Amino acid sequence: MVMQSTPRTHVSLGEGIALGLIATGAVSVGVAALVAIVQRAIVLFGETPTIAMPVTGGDVEGLDGVADVTAAVYTSADVTFTTVPTGVGWLLLLEGALPALATIGVCAIAWWLGVSLIRAKPFRASMPAAIGIAACLVIAGGLGQLAGAWGRAMLVEQLAATDEAVTDVFWTFLLQLDLAPVGWGFALALVAMAFEIGTRLQRETEGLV
Repeated sequence: MVMQSTPRTHVSLGEGIALGLIATGAVSVGVAALVAIVQRAIVLFGETPTIAMPVTGGDVEGLDGVADVTAAVYTSADVTFTTVPTGVGWLLLLEGALPALATIGVCAIAWWLGVSLIRAKPFRASMPAAIGIAACLVIAGGLGQLAGAWGRAMLVEQLAATDEAVTDVFWTFLLQLDLAPVGWGFALALVAMAFEIGTRLQRETEGLV
């Protein structure tokens, strides 16, 4: 007599607890990212906003003579303005909001995938599209760097209109590009393709049963 094993259609208790903790953690991080966007908007569009501005640099005199320190310079300064132009405010908001939205997107996928795994149904038809959207958000999050650099350049231009010496203190335009979000976005795109293939194979397998 040939014995056939019945495939398991649910996760174990330990797996369920672990997946539940991961899903809950993802929701918590997503909520924190949303709160960060709101807080940034309040600061930028409120009274006397403080903005980190890139400066041409200078020696940190307080470290002169300290053992094992050969040189120390500062490259940014927190500058408090009376107000900032609306366009600049939106660009600086995008600088933080785009990466935060990417975080929210990834956390939403992590929560959804965690719940799907708990139900032993990870290959949902809509999962590839959702992961693809998250990949696009992650790549777009990298554009926040450009928005921030553009916004600060507009501020410097505004200040220089009244005092040209400002350009000797602040960089007219400075973009420190980090390509990590683009790389993570491509990795998520591959995951989306893997889920698309997995979903198709699962559908074909179920059709044979």
